[in-house]
Amino acid sequence: MADEVVEGFSISGTMRLRYEAIGGQARAGFNATDDLLNARTTVAARYHGGRLEAAVEIYDSRVWGERTGTPLSTSEVNAFEPVQAYLAGTIDNPVGHGSRLKVTAGRMMLNLGSRRLVAADDYRNTTSSYTGLRADLSTRQGWQATLIYTLPQTRLPDTFEDLRSAKVRLDRESFDLVLWGGQISKARTLGSAMSEITYFHLREKDAPGYPTRDRSLDTFGGRLFADARTGKIDYEVEALYQTGSVSTSTASTAVRQKVAASFVHAALGYTWDTTWKPRLSIEYDRASGDGKEAKYGRFDTLFGMRRADLAPSGLYNAVGRTNLESVGVRLEATPDKRLDGFAAYRPLWLSSREDSFSTTGVRDPLGQSGRFAGHQMEARLRYWLAPKRLMVELDGLLLAKGRFLQDAPNATEGRWTRYGSFNLTARF
Repeated sequence: MADEVVEGFSISGTMRLRYEAIGGQARAGFNATDDLLNARTTVAARYHGGRLEAAVEIYDSRVWGERTGTPLSTSEVNAFEPVQAYLAGTIDNPVGHGSRLKVTAGRMMLNLGSRRLVAADDYRNTTSSYTGLRADLSTRQGWQATLIYTLPQTRLPDTFEDLRSAKVRLDRESFDLVLWGGQISKARTLGSAMSEITYFHLREKDAPGYPTRDRSLDTFGGRLFADARTGKIDYEVEALYQTGSVSTSTASTAVRQKVAASFVHAALGYTWDTTWKPRLSIEYDRASGDGKEAKYGRFDTLFGMRRADLAPSGLYNAVGRTNLESVGVRLEATPDKRLDGFAAYRPLWLSSREDSFSTTGVRDPLGQSGRFAGHQMEARLRYWLAPKRLMVELDGLLLAKGRFLQDAPNATEGRWTRYGSFNLTARF
């Protein structure tokens, strides 16, 4: 969607069609071979008037071709939903000359920091929305702070039959699910690098007809990063630690467990100053899993994205930020303003061999199937058929299953998972 800010009233939108197919599904409980046609249409109306801003945005996400055994959920379908409806105001010089404070109230999409905890996922057919308050403060000394108090939306409807028919039902928001916290960052903390401190609290409890695991999670950590620049080394290190408590199941009588979970991401890259601007990077990710310890160790990524770091969602959706350890190599290139692409390879391990691997649902509770999950190879190519108006995107992925994804008790059949998608996006 166009992000141009102009005075007055504006309307913009997108339409994305995606055909995706998978063979040798790695996730337990779904069709070994499947395909799906996705459509996502968005329309946004915005008003910018000096220090005031208002916006309403509708997402309409639907699919066709699903059948029994297709992994259909609210990640694919959410028909005619107002994901944004907010008012915002800006105050100049609230804490000194050159400072600025923006306060936003209403229903909004959020992309905070690295987007690994709070994001509006773009590859996924639906998005995440939050109702509440957001405050953004910046100073001329390079300090920035973002604070939120929100009620994350529970996407509805959520039954298979209602999703198949794309039934229109407004998403649910209540104080049964609350997310609050924020981030503080400082530019040029170490040379050109920016530092960032993060804290979020998630509180979840049962509601009539919606049993939960009653999560009460505190996630805090820090990040240091230098953005990619031609002829320069770039890097990023982010570490997060999670405490709190969670129920062992959604039953009202379930036992509570203390949480001790963690996540680390590190990346080092270099961009060559040539026409194609190739960037080569090495990446490391480790998200803890649940093991034999008394405390619950499976890292919860809250509302974070996965595509930019790990793998596509959609029919694949096998690799997320939990019970995972991986080292990756990525090569990116931008030959011109209309074309860009990347190729990546990453071997995958389980952090805890007794827990299910990442988001596959494949598990060996006795831990006798080893830790190696497989070799993942993927590539993406994007080309603007009409600059800023019409873009085509091709995504392809191969997963050579390792010992764990072949030998675990509920592992799916086959040695290979093959996934591909064709995307056509129009903007107006």
